[in-house]
Amino acid sequence: WQGGFSSKAMFGNWLLAGVVTIVLLIAVLVLGAANPVFWGVWAVVSVLLWGGFACQLAYRKLTVKYQLTTQRFVHETGLLKRITDRIEVIDIDDVSVEQRLIERTVGVGTIKLVSSDRSHPVLMMRGIEKVKEVAATIDDLRRKERRRRGLHIESI
Repeated sequence: WQGGFSSKAMFGNWLLAGVVTIVLLIAVLVLGAANPVFWGVWAVVSVLLWGGFACQLAYRKLTVKYQLTTQRFVHETGLLKRITDRIEVIDIDDVSVEQRLIERTVGVGTIKLVSSDRSHPVLMMRGIEKVKEVAATIDDLRRKERRRRGLHIESI
């Protein structure tokens, strides 16, 4: 499996931006559509809101990448300085999923990996699409690798 931050994870932000834009537009129309100051404020707030969310999405999509192999979980972070870290699949102790209401409706969520890895004992993977399937895949690989090496999951 390979993945990263999904655009769907920001659905709530886009919904908020749409509601704020519409509410401000109605306020401008009610308070005085002839006043150019109101239109200027509406335009500035709308551009800052939509532009800010677009920059946030671009940053998240460009700076985080994940790759799962049969032996390792690799995660890369950073835009200008790229940091690659590996967690051995056998070192992953727990896999859990967190989904808020809006995330459930669009099928994304956060995967929390707890491991005995010293550099990343807890890794939060936010904005993962098909979050339950990905978490199950990670957990299945973890169990298979422990069985292959003869380690009992309950004893660790």
